[in-house]
Order: sequence, then C-alpha cells, then structure tokens
Amino acid sequence: MAHNLELQGSTYHVRLAIPPDVRKAFGGRRILSQSLKTGVHREAMELRLPILATWKAQIKLARQKNSLPEGWQDKVQKTVAELEEFKRNRKLKIIGEPHPPINVSAAEVEAFEKKYPGIVKRLEKLVEQEFPNGIAGDLRIQNMLHEAAKFSLFLDLDTKYKLQPDQKKELDEILSSPQTYKPKSPITRSRLAAFNAFRDSRKIAKKTIDQQDSKLKKLSDYLTETGKPLDFDSVSAWIDSLKLSSKTLAQYLLSGSVFWKWAMKYDERWRIDHKGKANPFEGHDLPVVRGTARVMAQRRDFSMTEIKLIHSAAVKSNQSTLADIILLGTYTGARIEEICKIQKRDLITIDGVESIDITDSKTAAGVRVVPIHPAIKEVVSGLIERSTDEFLIPSSSRSKYGIRSDPFVKSFGRLKTSLGFGPDRVFHSIRKTVITQLIRAGVPGVLVAELVGHETGTVTFDVYSQGASINQKLDALLKLPALS
Repeated sequence: MAHNLELQGSTYHVRLAIPPDVRKAFGGRRILSQSLKTGVHREAMELRLPILATWKAQIKLARQKNSLPEGWQDKVQKTVAELEEFKRNRKLKIIGEPHPPINVSAAEVEAFEKKYPGIVKRLEKLVEQEFPNGIAGDLRIQNMLHEAAKFSLFLDLDTKYKLQPDQKKELDEILSSPQTYKPKSPITRSRLAAFNAFRDSRKIAKKTIDQQDSKLKKLSDYLTETGKPLDFDSVSAWIDSLKLSSKTLAQYLLSGSVFWKWAMKYDERWRIDHKGKANPFEGHDLPVVRGTARVMAQRRDFSMTEIKLIHSAAVKSNQSTLADIILLGTYTGARIEEICKIQKRDLITIDGVESIDITDSKTAAGVRVVPIHPAIKEVVSGLIERSTDEFLIPSSSRSKYGIRSDPFVKSFGRLKTSLGFGPDRVFHSIRKTVITQLIRAGVPGVLVAELVGHETGTVTFDVYSQGASINQKLDALLKLPALS
C-alpha cells in the first residue's frame, strides 16, 4: 500500500493501520479508510495528506491514556504556593523569627526518601561540600530542599502523564513563577492545526478555514491573557470586548461553535475535560440594530445614472478593464468574482442566443446561464480579442485564495469613494440595482432569482423546475434601462 493509497475499482482510498495499543479507542478497528473520490493518482496524493494528518493526530491523542486532568494547572499552582509558604516558615525558624507551626512528620520525610532516592543522594553530596556555617548554611540547605521538592513534583507528573513539550513548558512556568502564572487556553495551536486539517479534508474553502482560525486564535489569546476558563460567561465577556457589529460577532460565535462541535466529536481529551458541558458559544443575545441605524447599515443600490457616472470615471482614468467589468455587472447582475472567472470557453450559444455559462459561483444556485445583453456584446468581443490566457478578464491578483477580483474590488472602492459614495455602496450594489430594475420592469421574482443565481426557497422551482428558456431570460434582461 504505497503512500497509504489503495486503488479500489477505479477510485483511490487512503488507508492507515491503527496501532494495536490504541485500537480500543477506535472501536476495535484495525484500519482507517476513506474514499478520495478520484481515480487520478496525482490528485489522490494531495488529497490524502490532510486526512492522514487528522488520523495521526487522533492516534497521538488516543495514546495519551493518562492525560493531565482538567484544571491540573490550578492544583499544581496551589501545591507550589504551599511549598513556598513552607520554605518561608522554615527560614523564619532558622533566623529565629516568629513563625507558624511546621508540621512535617518523620514518616513523611522517610516516605520522600524512599520515593526519590536519586534526589536524596544528590542532596547529600551537595551538603557534603563546603557550606557556610550557621544560619547562612542552613538557609542555603533550605533553598536546595525547596528546589528538590519542586523537581520531585515535576518528576511525578512527567512519569505519570508522559507530558508533551508544551505541557512541560507550562509546568515549568508554574514551578518557576506561581504568582504570575495564568492558565493557558484549551484552544491550543496543536488542536487548531488538527481542526484545520480536518476541515481541509472536508473541502471547506481555504479562506473560510483561515478566517475562522484567526477568530479562534483571538479567543485563545484572550483566555490566556485573562486566565479565564472557556465557558459561557468568558465568551460573553470576550464578544463584548470586541466592539463589533452584531453580524461580525455572529461570525465569531459560529467559528467557536464549529470548533466546539468538532472537538466534542473528534478530540478524546476534550470530550473528557468538557463532558456534560453546554456549548459556550450558543445562546448569546447580540445587539439588535433597529430603525434608522439598521437602514443605514445596509448596502444600497445605485441608480442607473450613478452607474453611468462611475463607468465614465473609470474610462477617463484609463481603467478600461474596470470599466468593462462595471458594464458586465450592470447587464448580467453577476458577482464581481463570477465575472473575473469567466473563461472564453464559457461563452456559448443556445438556441441562437449568445450567452455566458457561469460555472464557478459561491453557491449551487449561482451556476447558471445568462444571455449576453446587446449593450455588452462589443465589450465581450473586445475582451476576447485582447485576452492572453483562458480568462475573459485579465487579472494581476496575488490572492493566496485564488480570488481574481481582488485588485478590481479595491480599485472600484477607490473610484466610487473619490466620487463621493460612502461605505454603503460597493460593487455588489450594482447587483442590487439589476434586481431592483428587473422587478420594477415587471419581471417575475422567480425569473429574477434565476438570472442572478439566487434560490427561491421553494421546492417547486429550486428542485423540480428546469428553469426559464434562454429567450425568456433575454427578454427579461432587455427590460433593463440603458445607462443615462
């Protein structure tokens, strides 16, 4: 089974043997297997990686049978504080100052000697060295005993729980400075890496993964900085501190909720630590925007005259490609990214009507065929002539997510702002204009939804209907008023 791949029929599967010591955690299974839904070896080689990463992370976690219990930091911190108090009292006794009773029995000393013979021998050797006489020597010995006690605590935990590197580092921080230590967030970088790998294996958009990862890291940092636990009250305090719109806060809560549900299902340690606990990201009451404030927060459409103004400004400023995109948006109602992803092969003719086959959209309903309005036929022809690759719109975008419209979104923003339009007007406002104009021209709502790539919300039209004919679509688009 080279590279963990196995060809079953015409489809590759990724497979991984489960080590015997963790099979119980996987329901007794011996093999993990998942279809990659491709028969192309090169694609299978890439698709297998995030799945293998997730499986290996799960196996690693399953091996941590005696993982540190939830709240271990608080217990260690309390123990170290008690050791510090004991050391202080011992020193007070040595220098003859008043001190509380020191209750350490001979039996406890004997038990320590039996449990840590190596530490005791090392202490004996150190004591045999030249020490200052009297109080100075006794104080030095007391410091050594204190450090030995803390080391024994570290040794106990490491032996029992097989600490991970990040856990050892956190334990060392508590032992070194218990007064200033703050508990770390349970949303660790390693957990986020496993979560992101899982989401990638489920074909979630890379941009979505990165955006949610950023939000979760902010929450993790907040929990670490404040020392708060991950519960409803902490999440509520966190979102209140962000001072963001209700819509944006809802996205933060969604990111947290998706992570919580994943962890409760796939992270064994998390399930143990949070067993019986409610999802802390659910049930929050976000600010409700009403009246004038709500209206002002919504994006507004342009008038056809305003679109003409922006188009003319694009032409005058030698932004010819942006001017073409504005016209394409005005007479198709397409999203700007849909326009920038149109390829020359997407220009088709159906029943004698030249059309654009929009095959790359953000939604299933967005995959559609839109007739080419007479007002943009010359624009389309010019773009075909000037094209140097497979795309109709040339783009210099360097977006790591492959978003071709990035530079045009920014240039449109600068242009409309220079003309006095505020943040409530964006390129997407042109799409709203098209919808408004079609509705006002008497085009049925179902046909408008089909033209712009919206679901109607009804089974009859979204599932069973094959949609309007290409000529019906063209007749509808011809009702759009000319730019004036």
